[in-house]
Amino acid sequence: MRHGKNTFKLGRTSSHRRCMVANMLKSLVEHERIETTLAKAKELRRHADKLITLAKNNTLYSRRKAIAVMMVRYNALNSKEARAAKNGDTSAYNTDRKVIGKLFGSLSERFKERNGGYTRIIKKGQRVGDNASTCYIEYLAE
Repeated sequence: MRHGKNTFKLGRTSSHRRCMVANMLKSLVEHERIETTLAKAKELRRHADKLITLAKNNTLYSRRKAIAVMMVRYNALNSKEARAAKNGDTSAYNTDRKVIGKLFGSLSERFKERNGGYTRIIKKGQRVGDNASTCYIEYLAE
């Protein structure tokens, strides 16, 4: 029996699946729309909606949880870059830092009044190489 097993396995090991979902989450937050297969999008939707719920709470725990789920790695800043970042210049940040800022900034503000259903899946068609169903997954514009 397969009761209570709600994850799509996607033909990958659990560690590979976790890394893949983390990379797709970072891309989705950064670009707000990505193209992928339908099975991956359905799995990603579960995680993306939970991430927005964490961002709406905006506590230290929720930030650390989001960083852990997305496997964010911070680049080390030298003292000059750290001083500049303190004054508002974020040009030395890597994309992972910017993704966390965008998630807890503009995305959490956009969905403040919404109680769920933050993503949309738009079916696109079949992929040429292997005939897999492809789609777009995106955050709603509100």
